Amino acid sequence: MRLRAGLFLACLAALPLAAGCGGKSEPVIKIGFSGPLTGDQAPLGEDMMHGAQLAIDQANARGEVIPGFKLQLAAMDDQRSPTQAVTVAKKLVSDPDIVAVIGHLNSNCTMPASAVYHQARILNISPASSNPQISRQGFDTFYRTSATDDMQGLGAANFAYNDLGARRVFILDDMTTYGRGFSTEVEGHLKRMGAEVIGHEGINQGDKDFVPLLTKIKSQNPDLLFFAGMFPEGALLIKQRSDIGLPANFMGGDGLFDPALIELAGGAPAEGAHLTTITTDISQIPTAKAFLEAYEARYGPVGAYSAYAYEAANIVIWAIQQAAKKDRAAVLAAMKEFKDFPGIFGPANFDQKGDPIGREIGIFTVENGKFKFVKTAAAH
Repeated sequence: MRLRAGLFLACLAALPLAAGCGGKSEPVIKIGFSGPLTGDQAPLGEDMMHGAQLAIDQANARGEVIPGFKLQLAAMDDQRSPTQAVTVAKKLVSDPDIVAVIGHLNSNCTMPASAVYHQARILNISPASSNPQISRQGFDTFYRTSATDDMQGLGAANFAYNDLGARRVFILDDMTTYGRGFSTEVEGHLKRMGAEVIGHEGINQGDKDFVPLLTKIKSQNPDLLFFAGMFPEGALLIKQRSDIGLPANFMGGDGLFDPALIELAGGAPAEGAHLTTITTDISQIPTAKAFLEAYEARYGPVGAYSAYAYEAANIVIWAIQQAAKKDRAAVLAAMKEFKDFPGIFGPANFDQKGDPIGREIGIFTVENGKFKFVKTAAAH
């Protein structure tokens, strides 16, 4: 069962009061967190938050952080809004107890928020934002645990062209930093492979009626409809594509990788839809076994970005341990020595831009109402 964000945040807000009832509270070191905890993308934000919370709880239970301190997650809702993300970022950096921030989910939120963290000289690790331009800003405060869209775009294009036989492709994106960046990568790779991109249009997050657009696309007879966006709109596209009898294959990216996609699409219409993810099948990674067991016992099925937030939190915890004090500058400096961290995906390393080294792209399909791993995609 999911712990809903509203309940979690209410409990979190009550923590200081509860601690005061029992006398003097234990000194804390806070790790900030931000993602969409309300609205249509809340399931993805909650999954990230749960991954980070699990890592923090495990570290506190081991007592291996800094003697005399407990770790605490300070979670805030960015509402998947770039404006709200900046507001949240400013609030997080204004709290002197916060020494690092995990977030955000959406690239169009991380892009402006990362500038706030950089100005404040505080470590920021995103578990999900995949637009390559974020790390190309040159911020030494920014890292991410997810693969970038230039990798994912190549993996998606390779699968579409070589496995699905796509030759006439219509591309849609949600006009966000993530959607437009990802779709542009896919389009470029498909064209270089020899596929014809017969159209590329944008939709708005929150739109509900795509029948006129899909009807126009149907008239152009594509063999693949590719969507770079998030699962709420992806589900509607899948359902309405089925309603009008558009026979083209449907494919998208990691923003669709949530069980809610299948439910919102009405089940059967989602059958056979393909998507890329920013890792291979995590259930087959030996180093992820303990994480999977602990997460599923507490929260249920692992979400699209749960593991990446768990990894990000553990890296932050490592940096705090190396710093050996509650100090942002020392935590950030520790990351300069980061190498071969024993992460759940294997030894973790970052390049000079803060992007992870050695990530793989997975291909999944919807089969019998569930996501089924197909293969690891060529992305290099």
